[in-house]
Amino acid sequence: MRAFACASALSLALAAAAAPAPAAPQRVASLNLCTDELLLLLAEPRQIVSVSYLSQLPEETPLWSRARAYRRNGGSLLSVAALKPDLVLNMGGGGRDRAGIGARLGFKVLDIPYPQTLSDIEAATMRVAAALGQENRGRAVAAAIERVRHSAPHPLRDAVYLSGGGRSLAPAGAGAEWMAAAGLRQRALPGDRVSLETLLVRPPAVLLRSSYRSGQYSAEQRWLSHPLAARAKAGRTVATDGRLWTCMGPLMAREIVRLRRELGR
Repeated sequence: MRAFACASALSLALAAAAAPAPAAPQRVASLNLCTDELLLLLAEPRQIVSVSYLSQLPEETPLWSRARAYRRNGGSLLSVAALKPDLVLNMGGGGRDRAGIGARLGFKVLDIPYPQTLSDIEAATMRVAAALGQENRGRAVAAAIERVRHSAPHPLRDAVYLSGGGRSLAPAGAGAEWMAAAGLRQRALPGDRVSLETLLVRPPAVLLRSSYRSGQYSAEQRWLSHPLAARAKAGRTVATDGRLWTCMGPLMAREIVRLRRELGR
């Protein structure tokens, strides 16, 4: 019996080894800006059939010119169904429902949860890379994140991230972890928002100001152009490409290296 069991196990192992690996998808669409970026970074160009319209806008992602080589979609399954994809990528929406609809339409839907930490970003990268049959590319991208993550300058400097409308970041999470990789500690703020009072009474050592849609800043942030606000900012103001902070994905690694150079870290 023992010999039979060993022989059976060996037969199964040999059969598994002989079985062909699942074919990589040849027609992949993405419905979300963040999965667009992962798809453009990881896939062979010939694998891509469509990306969301957002990734073709210069104000949304630095990959916009690459994205314009493909059909754009409106972010829904119906907007890509006619393209007959074999894989559709999405992030943080619909999950099981979208998967069921996709199956009825004849394609697989991979829904990635919104990453909350840098570890989540690495996991999402590897998950998409595996789905594309591009594991080596995924490992290279994840390794770049790891290098930046584990070479953070110390000590961390007190900092505040500032985007349109006075929005900032929570002191924990992916955004704060990226800031830490640049040698900055995101300060805890009420409601994760920056006020003029904060800059007047307790200005940060570094004000990390997002350039995202800078021409469209709301009235809530116009006080930053006021002479009083300029004098209140006792620390240093450093600009960052706000488009990268929307998804906070692998594109951030290069920006963190740039910020370190600018900050002399």
